Amino acid sequence: MISTVNLVQRYGKRVLFDKINIKLDPGKRYGLIGANGAGKSTFLKILSGEIEPTDGEVQIQPGARLGVLSQDQYAFEDFTLKDAVLYGNKKLYDAIKEKEELYMTGDFDDDKVNERLGELEMICADEDPTYESDVKIEKLLEALGFPAEMHNELMSSLTSSDKVKILLAQVLFLKPDILLLDEPTNSLDIETIAWLERELKRHEGVMVVISHDRHFLNNVVTHILDLDFQNIREFTGNYDDWYIAANLIAKQAEANHAKASKEKEELEKFIARFSANASKAKQATSRQKQLEKLNVEEIKLSSRRDPSIAFKPHRDIGNEVLEVNNLAKSYDGEQVFSDISFKINNGDKVAIIGGNGVGKSTLLNIIMGQLEADSGEYKWGQTISTTYFPQNTTDIVTGSEKLYEWIQGFDPKWHIDEIRQCLGRMLFSGEEQGKEVGACSGGEKHRVMLSKMMMDKANFLVLDEPNNHLDLEAIVALGEALHNYKGGVICVSHDRELIDAFANRIIQINPDGSIVDFEGSYEEFIEAYGS
Repeated sequence: MISTVNLVQRYGKRVLFDKINIKLDPGKRYGLIGANGAGKSTFLKILSGEIEPTDGEVQIQPGARLGVLSQDQYAFEDFTLKDAVLYGNKKLYDAIKEKEELYMTGDFDDDKVNERLGELEMICADEDPTYESDVKIEKLLEALGFPAEMHNELMSSLTSSDKVKILLAQVLFLKPDILLLDEPTNSLDIETIAWLERELKRHEGVMVVISHDRHFLNNVVTHILDLDFQNIREFTGNYDDWYIAANLIAKQAEANHAKASKEKEELEKFIARFSANASKAKQATSRQKQLEKLNVEEIKLSSRRDPSIAFKPHRDIGNEVLEVNNLAKSYDGEQVFSDISFKINNGDKVAIIGGNGVGKSTLLNIIMGQLEADSGEYKWGQTISTTYFPQNTTDIVTGSEKLYEWIQGFDPKWHIDEIRQCLGRMLFSGEEQGKEVGACSGGEKHRVMLSKMMMDKANFLVLDEPNNHLDLEAIVALGEALHNYKGGVICVSHDRELIDAFANRIIQINPDGSIVDFEGSYEEFIEAYGS
């Protein structure tokens, strides 16, 4: 249904893709994975026609409908919610709007007006044979948490996370033959992600999705497209299936590489020793030919690198950790939450979950002293030292300082060598550590903040959506680091695999401001309360 022929993409001397030939079939849901900067989003934009490749072409089956998740949350500010979803089928949208305009202002004595109305009715019948578009839109919106009374409100009245939901409804309304989704779970809460998974599993055409949410990929995709070394390899199965297969391949390649390297070294030694010896000249010539055929560089391991995250507290936690009593907060007269109370004990690693807008980030900002509560109080124990990963990290990590200078600005006593080691653990090479923090990408800024948190050596970590902008390898490494950490943790996240990795206690904030405080893993929480 959609394929690439000798696809090449270059930016100056940098080659992203080199002669990619791949055919994507109906009924298959592909997860496109690869390290940050490998070119995943660029590949999707080439498939959609947004970007022209340097060479090669994309071939799409004639008549196939292409649906692409819009990345511009503010493109439909003057549309009602219903119209923004309807716009997903632009042909139908244009026909309906023109028809409405003609019925309001047209001269029905004019044959041309009546002919045009007939043409528009035919378009509507072709695009919406059952005349159920209104019902379908209403069901989509209600499933996403928008009640009927909101459907005629303007997009400009929504929060950015709710606008993302409308854009999802827009592309799903089209029911495209080819569906391209770049990070569809960004800004979505756990409940909406679960809804999206159910919708996508019903998709019958081709689907290609980029996501850093491992749980989402495992639930949705049937195949993995691994973008590495400027090419794409296809694997059957979900992300975990790929992970097992890729690790086996990597271990085999590593063994082959080691074997080939050793063989090459032995050949070189033999040639060096005996090439000048007449009696051994024939053997040396034979070995030289072997060496020329042996190309160690062709035996490639993955280009991915896993960060090595390790939080090491400078002291143990005492018996008193954190007590929160009757916290309440409102914004502009709107109650966010009220009467929130809980106590964190030594050994607790807490995941805070709940829908968007229930006050998870607000709660963290209050207990970290960044925001005043309207009422109530909180108290940290005497032995507790905290370090904070705020949700707006990309706005905080900015300026013209070098990466190590920015981190050292928090404590001039921190040794530059140790700072560089922490940055190295987060995959910043020596040269990269000299770049300006303001020039970093979102993912790089998150890795800089995690480096700074490692330097803090605090015994309690507070993190708000730390997985945003991180690639899969970094998220897995973060989960392992939080699991191995000897201190306490409070983390807000919608990433279920990350929560599964570390949490032994779940606090869910409900829309009415009440909480569910559950001692146990996220899996146990789901068994008890459902998704």
